[in-house]
Amino acid sequence: MDTSEILKKVRKVEIKTKGLTKHVFAGEYQSAFKGRGMAFSEVRSYEYGDDVRNIDWNVTARTGDPYVKIFEEERELTVMLVVDISASSYFGSRYRFKSDLMTELAAILAFSAITNNDKVGLILFSDKVEKYLPPKKGKQYILRIIRELVNITPQHKATNLSEALIYLNNVEKKRSITFVMSDYIDSNYEQALSITSKRHDIIGIKVVDALEQQLPDVGLAAVEDAETGVRRWMDTSDAVVRNTWKEAYEKRHNTFLATFARSKSDTLTLNTEEDYVKALQLFFKNRTRR
Repeated sequence: MDTSEILKKVRKVEIKTKGLTKHVFAGEYQSAFKGRGMAFSEVRSYEYGDDVRNIDWNVTARTGDPYVKIFEEERELTVMLVVDISASSYFGSRYRFKSDLMTELAAILAFSAITNNDKVGLILFSDKVEKYLPPKKGKQYILRIIRELVNITPQHKATNLSEALIYLNNVEKKRSITFVMSDYIDSNYEQALSITSKRHDIIGIKVVDALEQQLPDVGLAAVEDAETGVRRWMDTSDAVVRNTWKEAYEKRHNTFLATFARSKSDTLTLNTEEDYVKALQLFFKNRTRR
């Protein structure tokens, strides 16, 4: 992809996602993700009902009248986008590739974050961490993040989510809101997720294609594993074959849900053929109600 094509694609993603951020997700993001804690704001005279634990004894001693410290919620957050760019993410049976959907989601979340003056960082991973951009603010930085998403050529094909989570924990010492976008074909990440979720607020966004969930009845079909290159023929007209395929997907999906539940982390599953706007809005609203 040459420079003009990259810029054109970045611009297309920007126009679509920035518009959604402005008109659809304007308030949901801020409501869903609270600040890291309470920061000191000012002191004022003690009033009946104030918590005595907030009395500022230095000011009280100096003035001779009781004063209390006033705290406000820290609004600024750090948002980390951890995005799977393994070979299986570059698959889409009909409407779009899983990678395209993850790029749009990452852009929406990034624009939502900078609208609220939050920092945004990026980790792109396969079975290795392929790119890291530290958290920063600003529209130009978000455009750089989108450019990396649309232009990167992965050096590896397989998936290792544990590698990405361990890397996140090592480079981001402060708490962050972390969106982990993947198809979660890798299943050996429970220990890394358990450790990382103690420091960071992890949200697992699973992106799937309809063909991964259910095989159509189209007779003999060649199926290739994008990450291993293993190729085999399947008789999709056989109901047993189709049912086995479906059961295998459901088993992987239930493992994903159970693993995140044990780590007390939220999940969101999105299909490449469905409108993700409503699902994302509902997710934000559910977070707000907690």
